[in-house]
Amino acid sequence: MPHPLVTANELDALLTAAESGGTPVRVLDVRWSLGGPAGQPLYEAGHIRGAVYVDLDTELARHGEPHEGRHPLPAVEEFQAAVRRWGINDGDAVVVYDDWNGLAACRAWWLLRYMGIENVQVLDGALSAWTAAGHPLATGADDLAAVVHGTATLSTGNEPVLNADDAAALAETGVLLDARAGERYRGEVEPIDPRAGHIPGAISAPTSGNLTADGQFLDAETLRERYESLGASVDRAVGVYCGSGVTAAHDALALTVAGFRPALFPGSWSAWSNQPERPVATGATP
Repeated sequence: MPHPLVTANELDALLTAAESGGTPVRVLDVRWSLGGPAGQPLYEAGHIRGAVYVDLDTELARHGEPHEGRHPLPAVEEFQAAVRRWGINDGDAVVVYDDWNGLAACRAWWLLRYMGIENVQVLDGALSAWTAAGHPLATGADDLAAVVHGTATLSTGNEPVLNADDAAALAETGVLLDARAGERYRGEVEPIDPRAGHIPGAISAPTSGNLTADGQFLDAETLRERYESLGASVDRAVGVYCGSGVTAAHDALALTVAGFRPALFPGSWSAWSNQPERPVATGATP
């Protein structure tokens, strides 16, 4: 299984090798942000060559009931159809990127792994790292039109997941990390979900702590030190959640780089806070 991260120059080399008959590489553009501009116009204005645009809301999630959270996992049949639309075949290498410090791209990385795609990486430093390295951008929608449907076969359960009961138990028996910003964890603000606070026993681990000042992931040793300071260890189960299961994948990738195998709670706070019987904690302590 490849390292979860790839640099801009490494991606350029992979694409060049693929263009010369090497292992096929499918690049996915996963630009998205909560309440932000639509991603496809940004894709058409400039994207990595050969990339296919992926819509997080409709392809990396499904519509669900409030108690399931805002971004429930898609059904395997629906996600397999999407993966094939993107041109992915079994054995292809996949690289995902966004322009949001990897926060959306990591959702695609985690979901692809969960559904059985093993060779998938996130562009470290996001799209800005590609342009900073001097690589050009393609424009328009020609790369979308040129996609030949793939034949990848998917299955669920290839990465560990948590439901609300699992998350509650893990907060007591292992390490449950909350990837949201500290003020949301503490319950000082809640911009979208019905209740403010965090799952009792969860530990604050904002995604911003995974990155250097230029938006790249910290090295494995530094990430290991970060998560060990929060209680993670190889002999304790560790899980992570966020607002709706998107940015939790950023912590999941960082934990993977650090040598852990995290479980992810896809429903996250948006599911928990929509279940009135679930208790809520506030403040800076678990």
